This record gives sequence, structure tokens and C-alpha cells, in this order.
Amino acid sequence: MVKCINEKHILTAGKLVPVSAAAEVQGTADKTMAWGILSAHCVDGQSCGDNLRIKFDGLASHDITYVGIIQTARASGMEKFPIPYVLTNCHNSLCAVGGTINEDDHLFGLSATEKYGGIFVPAHLSVIHQYMREMMAGCGKMLLGSDSHTRYGALGTIAMGEGGPELVKQLLGQTYDIARPEVVAVYLHGEPLPGVGPQDVALALVQAVFGNGFVKNRILEFIGPGVEKLSMDYRIGIDVMTTETACLSSIWETDDKTQAYLKLHGRGEAYSPLHPAEGAIYDRVVDIDLSTVHAMIALPFHPSNAYEIREFLANPMDILKETEKKCNAQLGDKVTLNLTDKLIDGNFYVDQCEIAGCSGGTFENICAAAYALKGKSTGNGACALNVYPASQPILLELMKNGAAAELTAAGAIMRTAFCGPCFGAGDVPGNKGLSIRHSTRNFASREGSKPGEGQIASVALMDARSIAATAARGGRLTSAEDLDWSAYEAPEYNFDSKVYENRVYNGYGKGNTDRELVMGPNIADWPKMHALPDNLVLECAADIRDSVTTTDELIPSGETSSYRSNPYRLAEFTLSRRVPEYVAAAKVTRNMEVARDTAEGAAAVEEYISARLPQELVSAYGFNAENTGVGSFIYAVRPGDGSAREQAASCQKVLGGWANVVSEYATKRYRSNLINWGMLPLQAKDEDAAYIEVGDVLVLNGVRSALTDYNEMVNGYLVSATGEIKRQIEFSLPGLTEEERKIILAGCLINKNRERG
Repeated sequence: MVKCINEKHILTAGKLVPVSAAAEVQGTADKTMAWGILSAHCVDGQSCGDNLRIKFDGLASHDITYVGIIQTARASGMEKFPIPYVLTNCHNSLCAVGGTINEDDHLFGLSATEKYGGIFVPAHLSVIHQYMREMMAGCGKMLLGSDSHTRYGALGTIAMGEGGPELVKQLLGQTYDIARPEVVAVYLHGEPLPGVGPQDVALALVQAVFGNGFVKNRILEFIGPGVEKLSMDYRIGIDVMTTETACLSSIWETDDKTQAYLKLHGRGEAYSPLHPAEGAIYDRVVDIDLSTVHAMIALPFHPSNAYEIREFLANPMDILKETEKKCNAQLGDKVTLNLTDKLIDGNFYVDQCEIAGCSGGTFENICAAAYALKGKSTGNGACALNVYPASQPILLELMKNGAAAELTAAGAIMRTAFCGPCFGAGDVPGNKGLSIRHSTRNFASREGSKPGEGQIASVALMDARSIAATAARGGRLTSAEDLDWSAYEAPEYNFDSKVYENRVYNGYGKGNTDRELVMGPNIADWPKMHALPDNLVLECAADIRDSVTTTDELIPSGETSSYRSNPYRLAEFTLSRRVPEYVAAAKVTRNMEVARDTAEGAAAVEEYISARLPQELVSAYGFNAENTGVGSFIYAVRPGDGSAREQAASCQKVLGGWANVVSEYATKRYRSNLINWGMLPLQAKDEDAAYIEVGDVLVLNGVRSALTDYNEMVNGYLVSATGEIKRQIEFSLPGLTEEERKIILAGCLINKNRERG
């Protein structure tokens, strides 16, 4: 089905051949599509070598990220949007969640596009990635978004999802700096089976490559004869899920179908043929025979926990028990997930069905779901089907071609464009409920789960076709392969541009500096942040030993949406679903650090140092309020999987966090977020990390000098809660660029840009 080949291959005569078996063929990695686009966007051009400094063609943010980004850029001196910047409103779209008025953020966004010259897409008009596909992506382009699923490779665009500070850099004319990434060929051949959709292929891919890190931080290049067998919606549906592989980005070969898609959306000039050149060398290969992929289900709590539906239904009890075991270990002892309860008389039943967002809400997915439900009923039990088209133009066409009517008649509820079902802000399943969703993620603590309050809900990922087949049986899990697809033909899509022309504000290049920003009462500026001092005394406020910690656990989604524009109020939710004691613990040192510029605050800092550290360390290194900062750190084995949201790091900073100590970072974007908020991305050996406990104090002497001297190692002492030295630890800071060191030294990106003047 999916094969991972850890060997360099060269493209010759349309075939991938191991480099070792093709010595007579001259090749280079520079002949890949990925390198052609990357090198064209390097400020250094073809000579950019191993360290890339990239400028993008456009930016995109949604309404739980753009306020903070614009506030950061304003504080750093931004006067206009120098490149097209799209602000969509698809995450914080509900009128009020958690007690604040979300529309205030939307009004801020509209006023910002008017002031700085941007593009504003009102709420319910389109989810962020669908608008970018329809109106911004193009062959050979590079786009950057503040959402992890920023993937437009199927349209010939290298797109990346990063935390907000990386967009701020682009708004200030700075660069996106990365080491040259490896490129992995995803070689597609064969043709999908009837009833098998893009989510099935995507889950099979994620299953094969996530756990082993096979494509982590690499670019996936989709090539091969299987590409032409796939429609554009099908390619897009696979492409958007590449985020869940932990890859850096993706790119696909383009063809007449790509050209037709762009022309349909009024942008025929954005097309150009993209193919790897003869002799292109790939670092690794993922081989996918599309004809062997079957309908899939990804059980909680990760898209990689995937099984063929037929395999699962043949042995549900054993698979569910193993899943329960893994999930409950992750949840701790606060709540218990019971999935075997869903087995009734040998059949597996779900409580809710959702087709939504950038992965599920495409035109072809919804039309296929309508076909699967034609003349049938979702039933009048608890299991409901909700369908969210990814944009209003898609919904308009579904109304015109009758698919919306077919779904509505069957009992499905048609919604507007909204990402809520993907991150727990819409159609949250009930306590102990299991929802099947054609969306992007099914992490723990994402879809309404609040383990600290004894509440648990979970999600399994499936393709829209199998979800519709399941809904037609009242929630009894059913593979779409069980249906007869012989009479099905995907309807033709007609795009009506008037939907956007009549509502989208397109002010790129037309900013009005006199326009006042609309600042609602919940929109707050970032707090003052100190530069990195010579020494740090940091208390461990959270110790997380899970194999992976997601950004949803670091800062929950869902109920926090209303507070994303208020750093202080949002910080109160930090680690609330994983380590609810964290906030109170972090505030102890945060309050001293905030006040350290005053005589009273300095005295408190010195009293804390004297009370917590052995006198031998205080005497040896002369720690005092002038040369030593106090704060907190968290230890996590592998944090940062999932979302690009910068708040996973900024909330720690607001609470006085100075560092993360880890064995490994799950994603580049989370590590970048830490750095951009002035936090040390420390890595420790497992044998040292084993000694860390909540309440321990980490003492870092000469940490500022370590950065200015370009050291990659930092020495520290771990002191117990009783004041005894437990261990001397050496931490690594691998791969810090000069610019990243300057940001940490300044205390955060905002401070660094203010220094720049």
C-alpha cells in the first residue's frame, strides 16, 4: 500500500531508480520542483546554499491569529502590508464563545486591512485554505500562513504554516530562515478504488510515515503516473493532510487539470507546468499504489492511529482495547476513555458525523456524500450529520446542482464555512461521545475533552464517503466501499466569482494610514518583556512525560478562541487540560520578574534566589537581581506536534517562561515560536532529563555569554525543592542562527525589531 524507501533515488526516463544503481546518470537535488521554487524565493538567489533566507509572495491568517500578528508588527514599526495579506474569519466566527464579543476581532481585522492595505474575507464566507486555493495560490509561488494546514502544493505552490512571528518578519521585510530541507519523492501510481476518497489515501500516508519520522521537516514532492488519475479536489484533499506527517511542506506536478482549476477561478495566468527535471535526486521515496488503498479510519488520538475499516471491523474488540490502553495512558488518571462501549451486537456505532473544513468541505467530497445518501435517511436518533462546505461559492454550486437538497432531505444539516469542527469550537460531541469527521485532526483534549473536569469526547477521522455511508445506517460504522459507485459521476463544478466580489474587501496596495484601528475591549497589547539576563534561575512548573505533547495540550483550542487577542486572559488557559496546576506555579516567579525593575521587586528576586539556591552557587557566581532573571520552564519529551499557533509559546512567555527543556521538538514551527518569544529551546539528554521534577530549580550561569559567543552548549545545575544540587546538566542549543540568537538575547522578536529601529 505505502512503502518507505530510505535511499537516495534519481529520476531517469520518468522512473525513480536508486542512485547506487544508476551511477552512469548525472543528477542533482537542484533539479527537483521544490528546489526550483525555493531557490527562486531566496534573497540570495541560486547561491543560497545550505542556509535559505526566503521571502514569500503572500500571507494568510485567520481570526484567532491575525490580531496578535498585527499588534506585534505594529509594535515593531510596520507601516503597511508589503505583500498581499489575507485575513479570513473562519475560526473565531461564532458570535460569542466564553463571554467576549468575537466580532470585535473581525472589526479590528477589517480596519487593519483598510489601514495597511490587505484583503479581508468576512466570517462564514470561506475557510482560510479554501480561499487561498481559489484566489491566491499559483504555480511556482510561495505562501506563508499562521495555520499549520497551510498547504497548497497541489496547485504548484510551496506553502508553509508557521507561528505568527514568522509572518511578522515578512511584514517587516525580513526573511524566513531555514536550513536547506531534504526532498522526499511521493511516487503515486495506480488509481483509487470506487468509494475510496482523498482522506483514505492521506491517512494511509500519515500512518506509514509519522511514527518513524520518515518525512519530518522535509518537503514532499508528489510525482508519478498516479497524479494525473486524481482530480484537483482529490489532490487537494491529500495535500492538506500532509501537515499530519510532520513534513515541512509539499509540492505536486501540475498539468491540464491544474490549469483548468486556476482558469475556472479567473486566474489562468497563475498556471505554469511544473515537473522535476531529468536527473532530479531525492533523499528518500514514499511509494503509494493508489489501487491498494482502502477506506480508512483513524482512531483517537492521532491521524496516524489508522486502520482499514474492513480490518477494524474484522477485529474491533482487540483494536479498541489497545487504543483505549494508549489513550488512557495519555490522559492520565483524570478520566477514562471507553471505546468498547460503542460495540453493540457486534457492530460499531458512532455518536456524530461531520464533513467539514479545508480537508472535508470540498465540492467533490460533499457531492460524493450526497450520492451515498441519495434517497436515504440519517435517522432520527442521536447520531447527526453536519456538513460544512469550505466556501460560499461551493455552497452556492451545491444548491444549484441539487447536492445540498439531497443532503438536507436525508436529514443532514448544511452549515456555513467554519473550521470549528476541526478544533473543538463547533458541534462538540457530548461526554463519552465519539464523532467521525472528515477534518484534519483527532488529538486528545481537542474536541470538547476536559480531563480535569472528568469530561471526555473523542474523534475518529474518516473520508466523507464512508461518513455518509455510516450516517445512512444511523451511525453504524460502514465503509463507502460497501456501496455501489458504478453509476456515480462527479458533477462539474462552476465557480461564481460574484460571491467574493460582493463581500471580500480587497485593499492590497490601497492602505489609508489615517484609518483608525477598531480596538474592542478584549484586544490588548503585548506586555513588556525583558532582555535575556546573564543568568537564569528557573523553576520547573510542568513535567510532561508523554511521548508527544500537542499544541492543543499546551494551549487548548475551542473555548480559548475568544481570548486570542488578549495575552493575559489567554495565558490563564495554558496547559489547563494537561497540567492545570501550571498557571499558578508559573505566576509565582512571573510576578517577581515583572517587578524586578523596582526596588521592591529586586528585593523579592534576591530573597527568592537566596531561599532556593545553595549558598555555594550564590557565592560562586554572584547571583543578584541585576544579573539574574527568575522565571519558569516546562519539561516535555517531544512538545509542539500539531497546530502552528504561536500562543503555545507566547502564553508561557507571558507567564514568565524562559525556556523549554526537551528531548526533541516535534515540529520546527513550535521551536521557532519559542525562539521568537525569547525562550531558550534547550535540549537535554534523556539520562539528565530523568532527574527533572516539578518544583526543581534550573540554574543557568552565563547563558547570555553562551549565546553571544555562539556556543551550542549551555551548562546548568538542577537544584531540588529542598535546595540541594541534584545534578549538573549540559544542554544543547543546536542549529541556532545568528538572527535567532539575537532574538533570544533581546528577549523576543518585538524587542529585537525595536532595537533595529
